[in-house]
Parts: sequence; C-alpha cells; structure tokens
Amino acid sequence: MPMLALFTALLLGAILFSKPVSSTDMKTSEIIDLFRKQQVVEYTLNIGSGDIEIKTNSSEEPIYYRVPSVSYFVNKIDPYVEEYNKLHPAAPMVYNHITPVTFPSWVAAIPTVILIGLTLFMLMFLFNQQNGKGMSVGKAKTKDATDLKTRKTFKDVAGADEEKEELVEIVEFLKEPGKFNALGARIPKGVLLVGPPGTGKTLLAKATAGEAGVPFYSISGSDFIELYVGVGASRVRDLFEKAKKTAPAIIFIDEIDAVGRQRGAGLGGGQDEREQTLNQLLVEMDGFGANEGVIVMAATNRADILDKALLRAGRFDRQIYVGLPDVKGREEVLAVHFRGKPIGPDIDMKKIAQSTPGFTGADLENLVNEAALMAAKKGKKAITQAEIEAATIKVIAGPEKKSRVVTEKEKRLVSYHEAGHAIAHYFCPTADPVQEISIVPRGMAGGYTLSMPEQDSNYKTKTEMSEEIVTLLGGRCAEQLILDDISTGASNDLERVTAIAKAMVTRYGFSEKLGNVVYGGAPEQTFLGRDYTQGRGHSEAVANDIDVEVRRFVDEGYQKCMDILRSNEDKLHIVAKELMVKEKINGERFKQLMSPDYNPDEEVVAEEPAPVVAQQEETAETPVENTVVADVVETVEETTETPQENN
Repeated sequence: MPMLALFTALLLGAILFSKPVSSTDMKTSEIIDLFRKQQVVEYTLNIGSGDIEIKTNSSEEPIYYRVPSVSYFVNKIDPYVEEYNKLHPAAPMVYNHITPVTFPSWVAAIPTVILIGLTLFMLMFLFNQQNGKGMSVGKAKTKDATDLKTRKTFKDVAGADEEKEELVEIVEFLKEPGKFNALGARIPKGVLLVGPPGTGKTLLAKATAGEAGVPFYSISGSDFIELYVGVGASRVRDLFEKAKKTAPAIIFIDEIDAVGRQRGAGLGGGQDEREQTLNQLLVEMDGFGANEGVIVMAATNRADILDKALLRAGRFDRQIYVGLPDVKGREEVLAVHFRGKPIGPDIDMKKIAQSTPGFTGADLENLVNEAALMAAKKGKKAITQAEIEAATIKVIAGPEKKSRVVTEKEKRLVSYHEAGHAIAHYFCPTADPVQEISIVPRGMAGGYTLSMPEQDSNYKTKTEMSEEIVTLLGGRCAEQLILDDISTGASNDLERVTAIAKAMVTRYGFSEKLGNVVYGGAPEQTFLGRDYTQGRGHSEAVANDIDVEVRRFVDEGYQKCMDILRSNEDKLHIVAKELMVKEKINGERFKQLMSPDYNPDEEVVAEEPAPVVAQQEETAETPVENTVVADVVETVEETTETPQENN
C-alpha cells in the first residue's frame, strides 16, 4: 500500500507541476510575425523538443508554444533578430537556445519498467490479501484441538462408556506403540464414528486427542472441496504429509460424507472434483505403513451413503456407533452439564433423565442452558426443578405463544381435541402416562398432550403400535363425537397414523394377509450415486392389498378410540372443561380427574382467567396451526430406534 500511494503522488505531481506545452492558439506564422514586427524582447527555445517561451513588449505574460520544425523556425526568425539588435543596440534581444542532454537508448525504458513492476507488485499484494498466504490454495486448513485451554479428555464425555473403551486402545497405541508391535498386532488405521446428530462424535474425537497428547489435525470434509480443479486432492496430500512428519498423530475429518459419498452412475458423473479428492483420500489411507503412527478418525451421521472402498478393512477398520444415551447415560451427561452451575436441592437428575427419553447429549446441554436462562430471568440464584420441567416442554414443543388471540370456539375445539388424546392414552395399557395437557399454543401447535415413557425401549410390539394409532386418533374422534364436526387440526395426527400403519404392513410384517414380507425398500437417491431407475418390487395386486391393510389398521384404531370415548364421555367433558378454565393440567391432576371417585360438583371451579387480547402476528401458518395442531405426545418416542434400525 505505501508503494501504491507513492506511485499515485508522483503521477499527480507530474500532471500538476509540469509546464504547459502551449498556452495559446496562435499559429507558427503568427509567432514569426511577432518577431517581424519587433515585438519580441526575449525568448528561450528548446532545440530538442521545440518548446519556446516568448516575452513581448506588449504583455507581461509569456507565451508558450511548441514549434513543429525547429530548423525552419530558426531560419525564419534569425533575420528579424539581427534587425532588432541593430535597431536597439542599447537593449538587444535576449535569447537562449537549449541543447538537450543525450542519454543511452535503454534509459528511455526505465519508466516503462517501473510502471510494470508497480503493477505486478499491486497484483501480488491483492492476491495475498484474498488467499491468506498467496500460493497456499492447495494447503490443508487444519485446526489444532490439543490447546490446553480447550483441551478435552474422556472425563468430559459422559453416557458413552462402550465407545470410550473402544477409543482407549487407540490412545494406548499412540502412547506405547512398542507393546503392540512386539506381539505383531496392528492397530486400526482408521476409526469411523457413526451416529445421529448431537450424540458427541466430534467430542469423542477431541477427547481421544486430549488423552493421547499427540498432534491432532482436525478438518471438515467440505474444506477439501474448492472451486479450482485439483485443489482437494492437493489438500489431502498436504494433510497426510503434515501428519507423517509429526507422527504419532491423529487426523480427524468431520462430516466425511461431504467428500466420501459413493461413486457411481448417479447424477454428477464420475469425473468431478469431489471424486478426485475421494480417490486421493483412498490412496493416502491405504498407502502408509502399519507402524507410522498416523490414525485417521472421521465422523458422519450418514454412513449409508459412504463409498464402499472407504469402509473396507485397511482403511476404516473399526466403526463405532455412537447412539442415543440411555437413562444412565443421560444422567451422566446431565451431571457434566450441571457442573459449575448452582442448582437447587430439589434437582433430581435421575428423574430428569427418566423424563427425557430420546434426548441426545446436545439436547440435554440445550435443556440445562434453557433452564439456566429461565432461572436468570426470574432473578433466582440457582436452577430448580421447576425451570427444568418448563425447559423440557419448551425444547420438545417450542416456546409458548401467550399473546396469540384464540376465540372461544377455537378454545373449545382445542380443549376437546387434547382431552380426546389424553383419555385415549389413559385407557390404552401400553401407552405412556400423560405428563401434561395444554391448550396454550406452542411453536406450530395450538395445543399438546405430553406423555413420557417410564423406561427406555428399543423395540415396539404390534399391540403398542396399534394403540399408538388409537392415541393419535383421539383428537379427531373427540371432535366427531362432541362437536359433530371435524377440523384440520388433526392433519399431523393423520400423517403419523398413516406412516405407522404403512410401516406395520410393509416393513414389520404385522399383516396376517400379506405375511412376513417387506414390500418396497427405502427410496434411494440418484445424486448419491444410486441407479436412475428404481423398481417398486411388487405387483399391482399386492399394492392394492397393502392399501387395504393400511386402511384396516387405521379403521380398527379409529373404531377402538371411538368406543373408548363413548364409554367415557363424561370424563371427556370433565377434562375439556378443566382445560378451558385452567388451560393446563399436569399429570397428577389428570389422574385425579380420571378417578372413578371424582365428583366435579364437589369442587369449586376456579374463576376463568380473562382472555389475553393482543395483536396476532402475521405468519405463514395455516388455519390449522392457528387453532388446533397435532399434539406432541409421541415427539420423544419417534426418536426411539426400531428393531430394524438397530440391526
């Protein structure tokens, strides 16, 4: 930048301070005529350039002019100069002929060379500013995770005991490789961490590096892909060269599916930059020796789309599944996240863990943080169980929208809808107990019925799935039974009912008519390298039978739900009226209302709260979402893995 400023100053100076070439519009003949009329008293002529400065006896301002032909001009004015000197002997004409100094021819090229040099300098400066270090495009942009300030160890990882045991072997090899080499053992060259988002895959990799105390090169899969062809492969080579120089070392590639997706005949072809990068990665992973001490770790939540060559033995020898934590694991994770935070004496981590099935480590961290924020807003000095319970519902269902205007008609509809869900839950033996019912809008829902499983479960029986359909249809059945009309509020319920019934028929073999056969696999996507053409896998007759069986499961659930609500219509009215007055009912109160000994006439009903009048925000929500939206009863349960997903 200083050089650029200097160049600009010189250019402006040359323009501003250079003498004008000509200050008159006179012609050469007119200039000669001045000499003829004896008006010129002094002049200076540059023989080289032809520039002339003339002073006359009629004006104090000099005249500047450039003579086209110096020799012609001098020959013309010489007689007039001699004549002037004869007529004015006391004050002859003063004149000066300047002869230019001659330089070698190469001197004339100096300004051009300087200009080219300054241009190149400015281009290189701009290139360095845009690319960091100039020619470092092909260098791997790694991050160091072994900094003592941000260092992680296995103590910071909770709820993943088996996963940590697998990685302890990696740490021992990096610390004492001789013990393994003496027995002829070969440590895995690559470790792939697979699991749902938020389960702690990246944290496990950081903890492994922190425990081993070796150089840790962390890079994202997307960092390999660049605009320029060949840059990705160059960065892969540079990354492994760095690791080999500092071995023993760990290379961690986060979200490896960005570069390791399956090659094939799908969209994108087989010659794009990503596949070149993947080919280089395959070569590097299988290219170094067994005892070089470089271990590759990677994380992904889409192992199904990775290239088979990347997953074979010799590259990623070991695949570690990092799943959702169980009750014990969630309790340990909560202990980690509560560390350093003031908590009240009523905090029961075991109870919190039991009420958060399907939560990942990231979800639990968010839960604790939300509870801390709520406690701070209330001015409390510690986090209590009340904030935890409120934060749990907020994480599951979203924040409350108390300012939304709800009409009495909508309020009545939502109350009976949610009461129908709750009563269906109560009378289905395999359904989870109801924890809370609310008609206060949250997120996209106009109300919700929250139920929590009493224990974790990885499998579901036919009866459980059938009764899940019954509970989901509780809202629609209550509308039909009490209001003699149905609304769009059950749209999400019906979507989930259809998905469950279809899975029972096509995936789990729960249909006696179709038997223990799976119909139609998961749809494969062509942009992942799959085939363009995908067959249905069954005939038109079977497709018709599938539709009939799906409809049968749904109709049976609907009929069972209607029978439950007709038999307990009095309880349906009791729960709905309580909701219209109090807007929320907790689990204990719901059990009390459902008790056979409960008599509503013996209680003094609380005064109905005044409706909150506020300007409703303009949103893109449909009328369904402004009134009654499907409850979130099964929000947590949907994250529970099915038997097929565990195999």
